[in-house]
Amino acid sequence: MSAVRRIRRAAHVTTRPAVVAPRLETLEELERCIPNCIACPRLVRWREEVARVKRRAFRDWTYWARPVPGWGDPRARLAIVGLAPAAHGGNRTGRVFTGDRSGDFLYAALHRAGLASQPRSESRDDGLVLRGAWVTLSVRCAPPGNAPRPDELVRCSPWLARELELLRPRVVLALGAIAWAGVLRVFRSWGVAVPRPAPRFIHGAEVSLPGAPWLIGAYHVSQQNTQTGRLTPAMFDAVLGRAIELTR
Repeated sequence: MSAVRRIRRAAHVTTRPAVVAPRLETLEELERCIPNCIACPRLVRWREEVARVKRRAFRDWTYWARPVPGWGDPRARLAIVGLAPAAHGGNRTGRVFTGDRSGDFLYAALHRAGLASQPRSESRDDGLVLRGAWVTLSVRCAPPGNAPRPDELVRCSPWLARELELLRPRVVLALGAIAWAGVLRVFRSWGVAVPRPAPRFIHGAEVSLPGAPWLIGAYHVSQQNTQTGRLTPAMFDAVLGRAIELTR
């Protein structure tokens, strides 16, 4: 049975779909199969509705409207984990943090740090190249109100777990509390002894656990954080610099 057919067959599984993702043996196969997932009916309906209605500024676009795979340098020592695609960002362009203000902030920082070839990410064919970094998500589909439900987070978690297994980064940078909790969930699925209560998310938090990459926390690069000054470029650069230091 092909990998894509395995995913479609597992789409109706509402608990522990981890029987699917671990069978994929390469990052390339994993990222090729992720866009075929239909495991969360609410998210499927929403991502497709957004693609039909569109935003006036993007009325000439053909929206991606599918789960968004991770992307970057397959030899990266640093993995950056966000929350979910923006409705008119990744859900439109098909690339993580691409075509929205959050991506403008993130890729500008990666460019300053020498991890990105250019400071903006506008489309899948804009020539951007990442060096030493991989960017991915906790949830692969755009959720209503940017708020995935707990069951959707759990259902999507095996994709991230297998992605990080194949990538084997030295450091994971979690953007926001939900991504932080999602990465710890992945660690537990690997058999890592994550303390209970779990390490608390704060901006700049660092966690080192045997058998897992370093985990570092940063406020999410959302407009809500960057436009209010809760997260400034200098604050993010400092955490990103620390993450890069730990990869060495």
